[in-house]
Amino acid sequence: MTQPAANHSLAAERAWDAASAVPDPEIPCVTVAELGILRKVVVENGVAVAYVTPTYSGCPAVLAIELAIEAALLDAGFEARIERVMSPAWTTDWITPEGCEKLRAYGIAPPVKGSNSKMALFGETVVNCPRCGSSDTQKISEFGSTACKAHYTCRRCAEPFDYFKCI
Repeated sequence: MTQPAANHSLAAERAWDAASAVPDPEIPCVTVAELGILRKVVVENGVAVAYVTPTYSGCPAVLAIELAIEAALLDAGFEARIERVMSPAWTTDWITPEGCEKLRAYGIAPPVKGSNSKMALFGETVVNCPRCGSSDTQKISEFGSTACKAHYTCRRCAEPFDYFKCI
């Protein structure tokens, strides 16, 4: 995975590599880069500055994420600073294809693309079971293990699972 085209110095690439490898504390199968919350990393006057957009403003894991990114940058030999970026707001469309596949393999149904559509907020989405692939699923609760996930069950294999809501 590579950083968006900005500040392509060797130091910036090393800093990106260190920060982008940090796993999400709530969903450790994916990294902060795969979730799209690590926006960019630049090196300014020897200080690695990581720009982070939380999944939502009240995310309880944002401080843990920022501290983990800072620790990764320090471990890589950089002075570090974290900048929290609230605009534009994070969207599930920023999750990489690799991140979606890792979520599925972990047992979490990845979000259906199209966060800017009315269907994302008000419509019912067909959510395929991450275990057996069946579309014969039922929403049990609007909230799953975290606020950004809903809880579903599969009628075919009878397994419960979380769905990463489209935001």
